[in-house]
Parts: sequence; structure tokens; C-alpha cells
Amino acid sequence: MVAAAMLLALVAAVVGASGWWFGPGAGPAAPASGEMAKFRETRPPTSVAGFAFVDGEGRPVAIDDFRGRVVLLNLWATWCAPCVREMPALDRLQARLGGPEFEVVALSLDRGGRDQVVPFLEGLGVENLAIYLDPGSAAMRELSARGLPTTLLIDREGREVGRLEGAAEWGSPDALRLIEHYLGEAELGEAGAYDASASRYPPDPGSGA
Repeated sequence: MVAAAMLLALVAAVVGASGWWFGPGAGPAAPASGEMAKFRETRPPTSVAGFAFVDGEGRPVAIDDFRGRVVLLNLWATWCAPCVREMPALDRLQARLGGPEFEVVALSLDRGGRDQVVPFLEGLGVENLAIYLDPGSAAMRELSARGLPTTLLIDREGREVGRLEGAAEWGSPDALRLIEHYLGEAELGEAGAYDASASRYPPDPGSGA
């Protein structure tokens, strides 16, 4: 019994040190550093299938509707100052990567719904993010969010693979490197550093590149 326990402890230590998980979602640790240092992987990945909200027209939407795409689900509200600060970068990220493989889903938890959110985003100059609403704040309970902003990264199979609590610079090379890791198309230099010039994606529209 003692020997078996010691063996399990040794295996756990090796797994933790190597950044590998032997099970569903196995693979190397995500490149979460710099601006993404607060990102924490969910191991093993957890299904969020069935989580639902509405779009700007009040039509039901579910995470399942995005199956096949990597989704960056950002929980935010107009009264949350850190949320507002990161919104322009999320808008640029959607402009840069949004399409059949990736989607930024900025989910507002404002109780005022569309009438509160639409003019607010227009005032910020947000042009690329679709309107998604959760006026009952169901996300806080169903996704075990502890505060705003909280951002979940969801894989192509509808599973949470990690989350970041608090604001982040989603237009940074660190963010793009992390997202490309889950898209399966990371472009790394010889030293393992992200090389923005090697990415197949267009430049950040707000970078001046």
C-alpha cells in the first residue's frame, strides 16, 4: 500500500512538472505567459454544452451552436470598469481571427439587456462583436464565475479548456500565441517565442502594423 501510494505521488509529480495530462484533453501545457500569466488551464477539460443565452434580437443561442470553432467567451458588464477597458482589444481580436475557426463571444450580464448594451458598445466604437445577452446572470452560477470580467476558452468540442479571471490584453502577442495553441496552428520561433510575423492571421487592426 505504501509503495503504491509513493508510486502515485511520483507519477503526479512528474505529470505536474512536465505539463502533461494523461487523459481527456491530453497534451502539452498552454503557453500562458506575459499578458496571459493569469490564464489557468482546466484539466481535464469540462463540457459547457447546454449553456445558453440570447442574441441581440432575443433569439436563443447555445455554446453548442459554435461547435467546431474555438470560442473565447468573455463575461462582462457595462458597469465593470476592467471589462470596458478590455473591450476594444476583444473587438480587434474578433476582427483579426473571427470566422469559421474562432469566435469571440462577449456575453453581457447587464440587467438592462439590449437597450443598455447596444448604445454602450456603439459609444466605445465596437464594430465586430455580436451582441449576446444574459440579463439574468445565469453564467455566474452555471459557469462558476467568481467575478467580472471572466473569460473562458472553449475548444471545438464545447469544452472549457481554461479561463482567465480579471482583465487582460487580448490584443497582445501573448494572447494570440495562447489562442493559436488551441487552434492547433501555433507559430513558434526557434526559441519557442511567439513570432507575430510568422502567423497566418492578419495584423492586429489597432497595432498600426
